[in-house]
Amino acid sequence: MTIKNKVVIITGASSGIGEATAKLLAIKGAKVVLAARREEKLKRIVEEIKAQFGEAVYFVTDVTKREENQKLIDFAKMTYGTIDVMFLNAGIMPNSPMSALKVEDWDQMIDINIRGVLYGIAAVLPLFIHQKGGHIIATSSVAGLKSYPGGAVYGATKWAVRDLMEVLRMESAQEETNIRTATIYPAAINTELLDEISHEQTAQSMSGLYKRYGITPDRIATIVAYAIDQPEDVNVNEFTVGPTKQPW
Repeated sequence: MTIKNKVVIITGASSGIGEATAKLLAIKGAKVVLAARREEKLKRIVEEIKAQFGEAVYFVTDVTKREENQKLIDFAKMTYGTIDVMFLNAGIMPNSPMSALKVEDWDQMIDINIRGVLYGIAAVLPLFIHQKGGHIIATSSVAGLKSYPGGAVYGATKWAVRDLMEVLRMESAQEETNIRTATIYPAAINTELLDEISHEQTAQSMSGLYKRYGITPDRIATIVAYAIDQPEDVNVNEFTVGPTKQPW
C-alpha cells in the first residue's frame, strides 16, 4: 500500500472530514499532521490516534494567514523530514440569499475557501517542485459543479477551487514535476458546516436536507485514501461523492 509511511498534512482537521481522514490514514500507516485553529480538538484527535498506535502531530494554523501556512509546512518537514500529501480541506458554508447582503460571511468564505487553498498551495508547491513529486488534494463541493439558490458565494468559492486544482494538474504535467491532484465534490455530508449559517430560513432548509440525506464524514475519508493509494503514475483528479438517496 502506498499510504504507509507517507507524510500527510490535513487542514480543517479538528472535525468532520478532516478528522475522519486523519484517523483513517493513520490506521493505514500514514504519518499525519493535523492543522486547524482549535487546539483542544486537535490535541484530542492526536491522542486518540496515538492510542490506536498511529503516528500523528498537530500544528495550530489559521489558513487565512499566509505565514501560518508556511510555518505549517516548515513544522511538518522538521518533524518528519518530508511531505508527500497536502489535503486542503478547511472550509466554511454560511449560506444565505444574495439579497440578505451578509457581506461579512462572503468575506470569510473568500478568505478561508479560496485564500486558504491558495496559501496552502503556495506553501507546499516549492517543496513538491524541488522533489519532483507530491500530491495536493482539495475539498470542493457539489456546489462547485452546480448552482444552488442560497449558495451563490459559497458555490463561487468552490468553483474557484475546481479551476485552481485542474489548472495545477495541467501545469504540473506540462512542467514535468509529477505533482498529482485530486478534487473532491461532496454532497450532503454531516459535518459542522451547518453550524455557521446565521440566516434562519437557509439554516432550516439546509438542516432538513442534511437530516434527510446526510452521510458520515468517514465516507469522504475513504475517497481521500483511495486517491493517495494509487500508483505514482496514476492521477484520479476528480471525485463527486454523496448519499445514494440524495438527488443533489
